[in-house]
Amino acid sequence: MPKPYPREFRDDVVRVARSRDPKTPLDQIAKDFGIHQTTLNSWMRRADVEDGVKPGMTEDQNAELRELKRRNRLLEQEVEVLRRAAAYLSQANLPKMMYPLVRELAEDGIPVSVTCRVLKIARQPYYRWLAQPVTDAELVEAYRANALFDAYDDDPEFGYRFLVDEARDAGQAMAERTAWRICSANGWWSVFGKPKKGKANKPGPPVHDDLCAFVDTHGVTRHEFNAEGPNQLWVGDITEHWTGEGKLYMCAFKDVYSNRIVGYSIDSRMKSRLAVAALNNAVARRGDVAGCVVHTDRGSQFRSRKFVRALNRHGMVGSMGRVGAAGDNAAMESFFALLQKNVLNRRAWATREELRIAIVTWIERTYHRRRRQSALGRLTPVEYEAIMTTPATQAA
Repeated sequence: MPKPYPREFRDDVVRVARSRDPKTPLDQIAKDFGIHQTTLNSWMRRADVEDGVKPGMTEDQNAELRELKRRNRLLEQEVEVLRRAAAYLSQANLPKMMYPLVRELAEDGIPVSVTCRVLKIARQPYYRWLAQPVTDAELVEAYRANALFDAYDDDPEFGYRFLVDEARDAGQAMAERTAWRICSANGWWSVFGKPKKGKANKPGPPVHDDLCAFVDTHGVTRHEFNAEGPNQLWVGDITEHWTGEGKLYMCAFKDVYSNRIVGYSIDSRMKSRLAVAALNNAVARRGDVAGCVVHTDRGSQFRSRKFVRALNRHGMVGSMGRVGAAGDNAAMESFFALLQKNVLNRRAWATREELRIAIVTWIERTYHRRRRQSALGRLTPVEYEAIMTTPATQAA
């Protein structure tokens, strides 16, 4: 490809062409300067645009436009780096290095220099890591972790001090402090761990009376969970279970009349909004619930102002059991016991999403529509409601 003519040369040719004798044709000027006439015509048109004689974008405007496009492309790349970095940092079990993210962005077309500048990391250490992603220290750490895990898998009752001896016999010697750090990072604790010291937080005072309690002939307070129709008495509680990403919490409400789970909510945090969302979901599915009694324990989520306001908004009545009395909410504890046995404890769950899908599938498909209950005359909750509520509706 021939080199472009110098700017000064082009300007001189245009000046000569503009100041030529009217009898001298342009092709003669082009021949004198050793260029093609088409090239000369193009230079003159460009000069007319630069001088404002003809409409069009000047060279300075073109350069400014190119610069704006370059800066816009750079800003888009920086925004993409920040967006991907935010998603990367929000992951559980976060790696200690940002280098894998830099590599992923480079594969997607974002220059390494841009990523490193935005994330404020040096490029040379990244390139050294790229040449050797796994260092010798990390490799040794992985071998030690494998030895500790093999010993822990064989005897889960062993603490890290015993696991050190087993790993040493397997050829991976290490200090007790190193073993503790590895076991702590992976959650490999003895099943006979020591109880935590300190006082447990005492539940606060109830915000509702216990409407399901009665005193028997011997003066003992007991609870009775009976309902003559749907949406008369609901019981609710919250359960939790570990996954590879951390705990997953579930709040559910059950209609005592048919033992059907009328509403539930699942989240990674046990806040008051979890109980409020479960109640709102139940109301949305059941329709008219005014006057329904909602019985729970004294958990802070059910004593919160948000939950109390939600009850009042739907015209429902709250009820609370005693402190430390599991029987006060036995109707809901029985459901969570089934959930624990049939889903939660069946295997280890790697992600919260995986456990969530398993819980929802078991409730909607198995518990509601396949699992027959003796208390319902060997009917499922869905069948019981369909059979028992239809005659009452027709009679009304």
